[in-house]
Amino acid sequence: MKRTFVAGALAIASAAATCLTLAPTASAADVGAQACVTSSLTTGLRGSNTILSKANSSCGDLNLVYSNDTTSRGYDRYAGRLLGSGGWFTCSKGYVPANDGNHSINDSRYWLCTDVNSGTRFGVASYYDGGDRVRITH
Repeated sequence: MKRTFVAGALAIASAAATCLTLAPTASAADVGAQACVTSSLTTGLRGSNTILSKANSSCGDLNLVYSNDTTSRGYDRYAGRLLGSGGWFTCSKGYVPANDGNHSINDSRYWLCTDVNSGTRFGVASYYDGGDRVRITH
């Protein structure tokens, strides 16, 4: 009876080790990914003022979700800017018009840059004047 119990226990332990070995593992890309992150920035005049890094998140885009033109205009045009191997460049969407206030993350008019890799340095430029306050979801 003791031999049967020991043999059965070894068989169960062996099966458990096999299951653990065959269990899928998370890839490096999956580890640490989080929901969209929202960051506040100050724009530069046709260049970047505040510089941030794209979060390791499920959002692949830079989305303008709030803007406040600090002049009396009440609106400006905004463009996402990325740091690439050749230096800073404006995303292909260019400058998009936005009134002061909140903007929907689901409104494609305010997607400043698309398919941005985690860790990429970015900023936001204003067309008419710098120093505007914006929030970007990334």
